[in-house]
Amino acid sequence: MAISPARLAAFNILLRVEREAAYAVELLHSELLDELSPVDRRLVTEIVMGVLRWRSVLDQTIALMSFTPFRKLDLEVLTALRIGVYQKQFLSKVPAHASVNETVELVKHAKKVSAAGLVNAVMRKVKSAVYDPHASRLTGVEYLSSALAHPKWLVERWVKELDEANTRLICEYDQHVPPAVLRLSGIEDEARLAQQGIQLASGALMKNARAVVGGELSATKLLPGGNIAIQDEGSQLVAALMGKGRRILDCCAAPGGKTSALATRLPAAQIVAAELHPHRAALLRKLAPQQNIEVLTADALALPFGPGFDRVLADVPCSGTGTLARNPEIKWKLKPEDLLDLQARQIAILRAAMRYVAPGGRLVYSTCSLEPEENEQVIAVCLQGASDFRLIPVRAELARLQESGELVWKNIDQLVSDEYLRTIPGVQPCDGFFAAILEKH
Repeated sequence: MAISPARLAAFNILLRVEREAAYAVELLHSELLDELSPVDRRLVTEIVMGVLRWRSVLDQTIALMSFTPFRKLDLEVLTALRIGVYQKQFLSKVPAHASVNETVELVKHAKKVSAAGLVNAVMRKVKSAVYDPHASRLTGVEYLSSALAHPKWLVERWVKELDEANTRLICEYDQHVPPAVLRLSGIEDEARLAQQGIQLASGALMKNARAVVGGELSATKLLPGGNIAIQDEGSQLVAALMGKGRRILDCCAAPGGKTSALATRLPAAQIVAAELHPHRAALLRKLAPQQNIEVLTADALALPFGPGFDRVLADVPCSGTGTLARNPEIKWKLKPEDLLDLQARQIAILRAAMRYVAPGGRLVYSTCSLEPEENEQVIAVCLQGASDFRLIPVRAELARLQESGELVWKNIDQLVSDEYLRTIPGVQPCDGFFAAILEKH
């Protein structure tokens, strides 16, 4: 029996996610899917993201049904089983025999023929039913971790930091496909998209945000175009907090969403976008093609500049725990000890970024993390001994954006944590972001 192109592509992508430091969303938008039909592309995305979202639930089922100890399963066998079990438990439109037979064929394709009998036996034991986390008898942290497929250590720290109700909202949000959100430059962009069959709904936070509710976005010729871009509303809000500037530095710019948003908002500004890795700098040039952006392949810790920028953005590399709905593999790779390693790097980048701010200028520090080690603690460390900088309360800036009509979210209090911006997935319909505004005397 031949393996369908969609399932084979999903298998190969999931193996790369496990073996490499690869993000599924990037692989799903790569040349790996160029030869597939739109229907097959959608199935690949459904399988890959579904397996990653529900991996621990799938593994519980596999461990229960397998006569071979779970830890002894080869990665190829485990990956094929995850794909097969996901289809049986979550995709009611996939015939049971197809999920069984193609899962067996996947392990044969991977030259794990000796495991074919095991895979066939496991797949035939799995019941075809729509998985319902609410059917679980677990409560509290155990429910959020086991039934909603999140690492227990992560759930426990969120409950402590954000309370159980917010943690439940986060976990539930992470387990659903978030809508694709676009950033437009104006009403004319919406008309152009409508002509290509893209149906849009108004954004919840930002005036120029639109949620895609219909049409084949991958087929449009308008992306990437600078003025129209795929960008989460929380990310758009962080860019808007930069305000107005004439000379702007984006220290860690790739993949370019905030850089492009700044170039669109401030067409007269000169923007320098720095990125350490050459391949990501190339991606940045593609996704942020505006003429007023200069891309520089360089380390944010040692840029060839003095304090000459009136606006600096330090959107630092982080754990990404605010983006698990879009990047579910993060929750299975991240370890508690990683947070302090990331914090050390973030402190170094922010301290370097502070050197590039002109007197009277401002710096926005941001992450897509929910963790205090990467957020408030970094700001506290970097402000110690930095007497020429002060923290600007974000509430005033949000009020300014609201008054201008750029921010359409009504409840500013929900976006504020102490003096900082904080969006929480499930509380707001966007990824989780943190931002702080620093001003140089």
